[in-house]
Amino acid sequence: MRAAPGQAPLVGSLAPPTEVWQYDGQVPGPLLRLPQGGTLAAVLDNALPEPTTIHWHGIRVPNAMDGVPGLTQAPVAPGARFDYRFAAADAGTYWYHPHLSTPEQVDRGLHGVLIVDEPDPPAVDRDIVWLLDDWRLDQQARIVDDFLAFRDVSHAGRIGNTVTINGRLADREAVRPGERIRLRLVNAANARIFGLRFEGLAPWLLTLDGQPLPAPRRLAGEHSLMLGPGMRADLLIDIPREGGPWRVLDVSQIRRAWRLVDLVADRGVPDAGAVAGRAAGGRRDAPRPIAPNPHAEPDLRDPLRVSIDFGGGMMGRGWPADTPEARAARRERRLQGHREADPVWSVNGHAHLEHGAGHGFEFVADRGRTVLLEFHNDTAWWHPIHLHGHSWRELERDGRPVPDRPWRDTSLMAPGERLQVAFVADNPGDWLLHCHVLEHHAGGMGTQFRVR
Repeated sequence: MRAAPGQAPLVGSLAPPTEVWQYDGQVPGPLLRLPQGGTLAAVLDNALPEPTTIHWHGIRVPNAMDGVPGLTQAPVAPGARFDYRFAAADAGTYWYHPHLSTPEQVDRGLHGVLIVDEPDPPAVDRDIVWLLDDWRLDQQARIVDDFLAFRDVSHAGRIGNTVTINGRLADREAVRPGERIRLRLVNAANARIFGLRFEGLAPWLLTLDGQPLPAPRRLAGEHSLMLGPGMRADLLIDIPREGGPWRVLDVSQIRRAWRLVDLVADRGVPDAGAVAGRAAGGRRDAPRPIAPNPHAEPDLRDPLRVSIDFGGGMMGRGWPADTPEARAARRERRLQGHREADPVWSVNGHAHLEHGAGHGFEFVADRGRTVLLEFHNDTAWWHPIHLHGHSWRELERDGRPVPDRPWRDTSLMAPGERLQVAFVADNPGDWLLHCHVLEHHAGGMGTQFRVR
């Protein structure tokens, strides 16, 4: 996994290739795929002009493999290497990205998809990955170098002006009439929320954040799929034998829907045959549930209860305190060339601007203890809250039970919303919990916890 500067034709022939940062000379990085129970061994070779790491987002890994500098490992310096190795206990769709100077390194192109295949996957004709991303480009398709601008940090984050699928401007996706597709969706954008609607189709929702639903459910009519930064979903889509094109819309913006891409019927699309040995064979019945991953079920009789209030941001309350000592430390780091945001966001009144030293733990849980987290988004903005090292069950939103109580590692919270989640703290080590709008985390919206 060589991380290095390079070029990518993000907008095709409309402009020259864009100067990016890449894994193994491509954006997105290489698709990594292994069977459930298999072992991933990857060597990060840092050819960037600054330190970096790799975080394996969503999949449960040993603490030393989590890729968080200052908390689980030392930063990988330019010219240095680091060996990542872990067994993949959980099947599903995951992704990887740096966890150092994250808003800039991810936005410059350092991200890729990790798939762990189930032993008995659903029967489909093709398995397709869409990594969704956006880029802030100028008229020459150059990345605009205004990372951590105060407006982005204090508002909705860095929203780009160019949306890509798998690192390219997308206008159409060719599909074969009558085929059954497994579509794996990954939102790798810094801050953009995608609300996807499939016109004229009724996809089955199979998984959220790599975790199977107890029973697949339809996304038909006006139903849309909301994917905040860091979130994933697997869909099963039956392409009609006649008709098309079928528009895929983004309806995340109030009073405005825009076309993301068209699914266009093309009988010339090669028949992929059996995927993982199981072709759909023209079936149109409801898919059977995918076997769940081996998560320990939370015991809610006597959990460790933790209240977490997210505050700050423009038009919000609870801006974190900013001490002279903290300002002096940030000034010194900026003189050393580090890009940093000012403290704008808070978790229980505190800003989390650096990993590791200098920050206490929001809570400490004994190994095997159930933790019940009660979140309150006391801000005017949306936040996808990401948990490292574990997955949690979503229990309640604003006091109402969440249907199916899905397992998630990233939960999207609306302004003012309250969310209750629970997980078993069974992965020892020091871990992060933070907003995955990358500018929000850089501005303080994160915290640490320990499993001992």
